Amino acid sequence: MSLAAHLEDLGRPLVEEQLAHPTVVGIGRGDLAEAVFRSWLEQDYLFLHDYVRVFSRLAWQAPSEHLGDLVDLAHATFHDELDLHRSLSATFGADLDAAKKGPACAAYTAFLLDSAASYAEGLAALYPCMWGYSTLGARLAEDPPSEPRYRRWVDTYADPGFAALTRRCAQMIDESGADAGRAERLFLEGMRHEIAFWDVPL
Repeated sequence: MSLAAHLEDLGRPLVEEQLAHPTVVGIGRGDLAEAVFRSWLEQDYLFLHDYVRVFSRLAWQAPSEHLGDLVDLAHATFHDELDLHRSLSATFGADLDAAKKGPACAAYTAFLLDSAASYAEGLAALYPCMWGYSTLGARLAEDPPSEPRYRRWVDTYADPGFAALTRRCAQMIDESGADAGRAERLFLEGMRHEIAFWDVPL
């Protein structure tokens, strides 16, 4: 079994925990309180800016065959995901410019930026977000919400293009030569940050 596949096996129970979280349940049903999703949008908008920085830091260290992959990941995050947040913010009344990081966002971004000092370790640390959201999107898309704004969010992360980016990230992990034990620890720490991120500050 490849390292990325092993990490995914470790992460599946934690994805189930996320699917049972009230914030995710509300998105999936399409009835999440607007104030909660508005706050989540603001926090995730700030998170994604640092996520782009993580990809960029890893790109600087990447072997030539994966430089383009990491540039693509940074580009997709900066344009596709952040554009989604900007668009949704108008319909939920989110104030992205005035948003401040809550404790969960600050802790997660600090963890990712620190981990990105090492190419192999940075990939393992960020994989919970890539793989986790792709998995959540696919699961929620099995019975998508009828509310169009939440449906758009689900469709973004269920998109085959996002799944393809996740597979490219998995390939990089498998080729990185990461220490398996260290990768496991970073991946599981990242998954814990993912779960904590759904406890949206209001």
